Amino acid sequence: MSTDFTLYAKGREDTGKGASRRLRRLSAEIPGIVYGGGKTPAQVSLSQREVNKALQNEAFYSHVIALTIDGKAEDVVLKDMQRHPSKPIILHMDFLRVNKTTVLHTKVPLHFINEDTCVGIKVGGGIIAHSMTELDIHCLPQNLPEYIEVDMAAVEVGQTVHISDLVLPKGVESVALSHGPEHDLPVATVNKSKTAVDTDDGGADSDEEAS
Repeated sequence: MSTDFTLYAKGREDTGKGASRRLRRLSAEIPGIVYGGGKTPAQVSLSQREVNKALQNEAFYSHVIALTIDGKAEDVVLKDMQRHPSKPIILHMDFLRVNKTTVLHTKVPLHFINEDTCVGIKVGGGIIAHSMTELDIHCLPQNLPEYIEVDMAAVEVGQTVHISDLVLPKGVESVALSHGPEHDLPVATVNKSKTAVDTDDGGADSDEEAS
């Protein structure tokens, strides 16, 4: 199981809100926890600078990470991250231990492609509205995609792309669709532009007046 990201962490015993605040303020470190894998949860701290650098790459959120804790490496995925509501500060990070047989339940970003050549825009003068920007998936770590593409090229005005229309990589399953076809949620729609709607309404009024 290959990993594209490496982080270094230190084990910590001093826990609680006060300890976490001191860690962030005095040491420029982020408190975190590593759990799962049949092992005892481990409290850790990570460098703010190192984490901020990793977060600049979108793939970090959906890749297996080699997390080295006090010199011992473990494969993990990021499960949760708490940010400060008004400051660019990460308050806490949760990591889940994984191995080759761990079925992951995670979110991956959606990349919308061919929007500039979309039929509904080029020909129909429509506007694309995104209903979701990430997808809930199940897969093994080795099948974890960096992102999933949503091809908008052939979508016409009034048409909606649903989860079932997406081409998922081998070994990747939509969590929503696993609960049944009634959970086939919309991903994106090409709507008629407001100008076109106004024009249609105006045309209808003119016809009525003419008659």
